Order: sequence, then C-alpha cells, then structure tokens
Amino acid sequence: MKRTPHLLAIQSHVVFGHAGNSAAVFPMQRVGVNVWPLNTVQFSNHTQYGQWAGEVLAPAQIPALVEGICNIGELGNCDAVLSGYLGSAEQGRAILAGVARIKAANPKALYLCDPVMGHAEKGCVVPAEVSDFLLYEAVAQADILCPNQLELDSFCGRRAESLADCVGMARSLLARGPKVVLVKHLNYPGRAQDAFEMLLVSAQGSWHLRRPLLAFPRQPVGVGDLTSGLFLARVLLGDDWVQAFEFTAAAVHEVLLETQACASYELQPVRAQDRIAHPRVRFEAQRINL
Repeated sequence: MKRTPHLLAIQSHVVFGHAGNSAAVFPMQRVGVNVWPLNTVQFSNHTQYGQWAGEVLAPAQIPALVEGICNIGELGNCDAVLSGYLGSAEQGRAILAGVARIKAANPKALYLCDPVMGHAEKGCVVPAEVSDFLLYEAVAQADILCPNQLELDSFCGRRAESLADCVGMARSLLARGPKVVLVKHLNYPGRAQDAFEMLLVSAQGSWHLRRPLLAFPRQPVGVGDLTSGLFLARVLLGDDWVQAFEFTAAAVHEVLLETQACASYELQPVRAQDRIAHPRVRFEAQRINL
C-alpha cells in the first residue's frame, strides 16, 4: 500500500468559518494527505468581519510542539511544512527553526511559504516586522513560494506592469531560494477583467492559467490558504508542478461555485468535498515562452 504523506500546517485558525488552517486542513485531508495543524493564532472568526476574539500563539510554543513530535519518533515522517499567516516576526523565526529541525530529520521534506502580507483590494494586513521577515528571511528558506500580486510586488520592490513583467519578477525570486513560485492571483494592468489569472514559474518554465472570475457581493476569505494547501498536497501525492497547478485551480473553482450557489460569505469546502477530490472541470495551464 502506498504511504500516505504527512504535512505540518502552521498558520492561523478560526473557530467559525474558513480561513488559514480552517480553510486548508480539511481539503488537504480530503485529497489524501495527513495534516498536522499547528495554529499560529486562534480567533473566533476572520478579521474581515471587523471584530474578533482570540489570541496569538506564543512563539516558543512552535519549536516546543515540533520537539514534542520528535520525542515520540514521528518527526522524520513529516514530508512538508506549510506556513501562512503570522502574528509576529518572532513566530516566523520559530517556524524557520521548526523547518530546519524537520529537514534535519527528513532531508526530502519541502517547505511551502505562503507569505501573507495582504490583498490588493484590502491593503497590507500584517505588521511591518512580519512583512520584513517574509521579504528578507523566509523567502531564502522556502522550496515553494505562493505570493499574490501584492506580495509579488513587495518581494520585487515595484509594481508589475504586464504579464511578462510578472513572469520576470517571479523568475527573479527563484534566484533567492525557492524551487517554484506560484502566484495565486495576478492583478497586473491590462489583464482580462472577466477571468481569474494565476502564474507558475520554475526552472523548467513558466505557465499561465485562467479560470472564470465568479461574482460575489463580498469576496470570500481563505481562497489563498485553500490554494496553497491544495497545491502542496497534490505535490506530495506525486503530481509535478504543472499537474498540481491545474488540479488546484479546478478544485478551488469547485469550492467557489458551491460557495456562490449557497450565497455564502464563507467558503463551503464541506459541501464541495467530493468535487475537491474529483473536480468536474479542468483548466489547462499554458506555457509562456518569454
């Protein structure tokens, strides 16, 4: 029997709704990955409601929890680490220490960094110290980097002017450490207004993907967390970069279709679970020769 991959997911958690681990853990499990959730914050709900309750995990707890897994002899079974929303730069450094500990136990383990700084329409939603940590420390340690457009621009210190510009900017990040850059949401001047666009760049090439842009009264939160989680899960299950890219776009689209059908502000991964595992649609990634 083929071994089931194991993944440590270190990001935020909300009690109600779907954001951070609450958006990513179940879908990753549904496609066949064992997930070990480690929550950087526990909030009552995501912050776009404008009010919430909860607290941030003390940074020292992250290496302590990783060491606890080591003490029961399981750390070498961890195939990947995913990090997302950080409450502080100190938390981020604790995560990098945990990644190093895991890679010492399993040199083949991957680290996916989802560098949560904000969203183009919402602006930056993390303290400057967190952005600086992501820009100057985390990127060099990441095997997979999953920025959105705002974050890609922040890494490169300028705004993209075209799709070709986005490709060049993503390529420049490969030189800083990552094996692959997945831009989860492109938002460059002149892009198609009726499509949601994504970009994948590795040493093997660059691929562009479009899927329909669905209308919502308020855009659901957690789509990026869902995207990063599914991409990493599919890589661990044996997909190459492009296969994982195409599967992820299709599965996320299925969740959004169900969310739209329910007229919900919160993502609907439970209702869409069978279509997450077996998407009915396929979006073909187009190779870009630039």
